Amino acid sequence: MRIACIGGGPGGLFFAALAKTSTPDLEITVFERNRADDTFVFGVVFSDATLAGIDARDPVLRDALAEHGRHWDEIEVRLKGERLRCGGNGMSAIARKTLLHALQQRARDAGVDLRFQTEVGLDDVADYDLVVAADGANSRTRTQLADAFGPTEDVATAKFIWFGTSYMFSGLTFVHQRGPHGVFAVHGYPISKDVSTFIVETDEKSWRAAGLDEFDVTQPPGASDLKSKAYLEELFAEQIDGQPLLINNSRWGNFRTRRAGTWRHGNVALLGDAAHTAHFSVGSGTKMAMEDAIALADALQVHGHDVDAVLAAYEAAARPSVEKIQQSARPSLSWWEHFGRSHDALEPWQFAVHFLTRSLDVGRLGRRAPAFVESSRAAWKNRYGSDPLSTALDLGEATLQCRTVAIDDDDGTGTTLRVEGLEAPVVQAPDEETGVAEVLERTRRQLRDGGPLVAVRGGTPLTRRLVSEDLRLGRHLRVLLVDDELTRDQAETEVLSGRADLVGGSADSVKRWVVPA
Repeated sequence: MRIACIGGGPGGLFFAALAKTSTPDLEITVFERNRADDTFVFGVVFSDATLAGIDARDPVLRDALAEHGRHWDEIEVRLKGERLRCGGNGMSAIARKTLLHALQQRARDAGVDLRFQTEVGLDDVADYDLVVAADGANSRTRTQLADAFGPTEDVATAKFIWFGTSYMFSGLTFVHQRGPHGVFAVHGYPISKDVSTFIVETDEKSWRAAGLDEFDVTQPPGASDLKSKAYLEELFAEQIDGQPLLINNSRWGNFRTRRAGTWRHGNVALLGDAAHTAHFSVGSGTKMAMEDAIALADALQVHGHDVDAVLAAYEAAARPSVEKIQQSARPSLSWWEHFGRSHDALEPWQFAVHFLTRSLDVGRLGRRAPAFVESSRAAWKNRYGSDPLSTALDLGEATLQCRTVAIDDDDGTGTTLRVEGLEAPVVQAPDEETGVAEVLERTRRQLRDGGPLVAVRGGTPLTRRLVSEDLRLGRHLRVLLVDDELTRDQAETEVLSGRADLVGGSADSVKRWVVPA
């Protein structure tokens, strides 16, 4: 059986090595258009849980990380001169070039034919039994067969640019900095003994105000945006001890979440970024590609020369975990599109809670990092004198004795809700995220800033949260988030993180949310 792999990134190389090792009589050729040493990303990150799954199949990644990588357990959040740490986040990182070299050698040792500086299309591999398209987020194979694969993409509004730096972060570090033109944030983490990855994100308004929109992104890969490098070196100089930023095809872009209606067509399979992407704040594209590789190699070993069965089994095994990651990545990506308002409105400890619960609740976070969650609850209690859901709320015209409200008489259609004698206007969240801007604009016309109380309900968990956050953090309104489906942990999260002032639901829901005696 002859297999062609278009693309020599981590996913393609790992698949080729796994398949050739398990079935030595396979003829596998990897075609990579770049040189063996070319790479346009500084480093890649893997969680400890991810490493366990990959290591069970082949120790190549674990060995490379042990010899060349960096490991840490804590996430650090830097904001307004403070540094807050959250443990229980075991991760490792390695330079992408180092990982590629290890995977290249592993594939060679297994007997895979590696051909660099060789660009191929589907016509060039027409005589192969199986074609694995691991040719990246801008996959030419996917484009060529777009009618069959049904690709879609969602383009984020936030801007990002990828650098390295000689400053050594101790682990995954998020630095948030307000400059003269707006708020910028860094994802930083060490990838070797002398280099860290340094990814910067900002909103388009800040990006344009800083004059960082002048670089011609249509230039061929390789050229870097030196104006942005100089600007960001100065902005973050204190945070990185004056160390320089390192360039490697460093230019601004908008993250694209890519999906495909199917990952297979005939004898062609999409793998890794060619099939799917998820924002780097939640999911590593390299990790997902290597897990795809495991699923495809397993399907090949079970079904052999039956290519239809191989590809059906591959997609059935790999797609559910990818979709789960993409689903959790959307709230995280949305957070990065709007982090300026939380930066300005929240104290550092609450901002850290707000940030770290963008894709999970305090219950899950507490199981991972109990000390961080308890210190956050203590910070709330130190300020307000009680636990989050038990804290009184002064609305001026009335004082609520806690942060939970029973609204059993609500049929979901009224334009106001009555809460302790107050009439709270209702804002209906949209069913789709694309409708949030229209709802917020309509609300701006109807409600004055700083009013006593507004209720947000309807829509989806994400759209409710986006509307609630904007009204509370951007408009300084008091917000009641109405959601019968919240668990107690989720209800506490909304209040502790500053996304809402109080939560409302049926009497039964409120009973679930009451702090145990």
